[in-house]
Amino acid sequence: MAAAKAAMEALLGQEFVAEKLILLPGAQKDISVLATSASVLSCGNGAMGIAHCDSRLALDLTRNLEIWTFIQWKDVLPHSSDEDVCSRDAWIEIVAGKGVGKNQQSGELCISKFARQLLALNLRPLVPKDRSIRLEIVFPRGENLALKTSNKSFGVVDGLALIGTQAEAYASASPDQLQQTLEELRMRSCDFPIDKPLIFVIGENGLDLALSLGIQKKFILKIGNWIGPLIVAAAENGINQLLLIGYHGKLIKLAGGIFHTHHHLADARLEVLAALAVRKGFPIDIIQAILTNETVEDAFLYLLSEDQDLAEVLWNFLAAEVEIKSTLYIRRYGSWSIKVGAALFDRQRELRWLGPLGGKHLASYGVSRRT
Repeated sequence: MAAAKAAMEALLGQEFVAEKLILLPGAQKDISVLATSASVLSCGNGAMGIAHCDSRLALDLTRNLEIWTFIQWKDVLPHSSDEDVCSRDAWIEIVAGKGVGKNQQSGELCISKFARQLLALNLRPLVPKDRSIRLEIVFPRGENLALKTSNKSFGVVDGLALIGTQAEAYASASPDQLQQTLEELRMRSCDFPIDKPLIFVIGENGLDLALSLGIQKKFILKIGNWIGPLIVAAAENGINQLLLIGYHGKLIKLAGGIFHTHHHLADARLEVLAALAVRKGFPIDIIQAILTNETVEDAFLYLLSEDQDLAEVLWNFLAAEVEIKSTLYIRRYGSWSIKVGAALFDRQRELRWLGPLGGKHLASYGVSRRT
């Protein structure tokens, strides 16, 4: 946002100032962000602003990511004084430049509602009411960095998506994030209905899937990588039914006894899958082939190509094992009777595999395996 604001100010002929006040939607406190530089280009018809991402998270892939924004004047708009200028879309065309993620199916820019709100709040007041602009966003290292993320697994190609939902980085592996989620869990558990399972969704994609299934947000709690402490806390707070909804590449770690799932701390996903295949008596050549794949998704696709029935056996076994290992983990710390279910989705965000309890828990919300 700082880069875009710097470019817009340069296009208007204003002197460059590095510190930018960024207005935030809702009740969030406004923040100050530094831009690196800005300059007029194209004989005054456009301007470029540059900034660097500063998430302040030591293990964040986008830390120090360079961001370029190029703004050009576009069309002259008809005057309309009775419209809310911050809600109109005609004033801006947002273009995905090099390194910015696009939807694999539609080819459109992957951008969140929050990001659009930021642009409306901070750029729209600078754009004359009768003018529109073209904003091109470029992440010079975006394509390379995207290869180290799971973006492609969720249909985002060619770079990093603009899908933030808040101003501050969501530190899913930090103790602060754990404490915040524990506090929210305590509040939710006070009057949670005993005939419904509380649903833990892993990250934004899990939340999006749960909501798309028609489950109300009041039954859902988004969590990060501290899965072990949180499922124990759910039991401690009197939750007697719990459902974990997550991407198979995340929840598979639980089947291997790994309950802090940040990729910088522990992995072994293919090894867990291979061990489960051994337990199900799979042929040795299949097991060896599983271990040669680069990702869990690749291993799934390989198994589908070899034997679809065998693939379903293994993945349903995986979902059941997530439930068993989660229950055993909780029993290390107490004798609560909480029933933990698991539901796994694939790279298309399609609900695919349910443990025995996962199916029952989803059914209580009127959701079947496939909707």
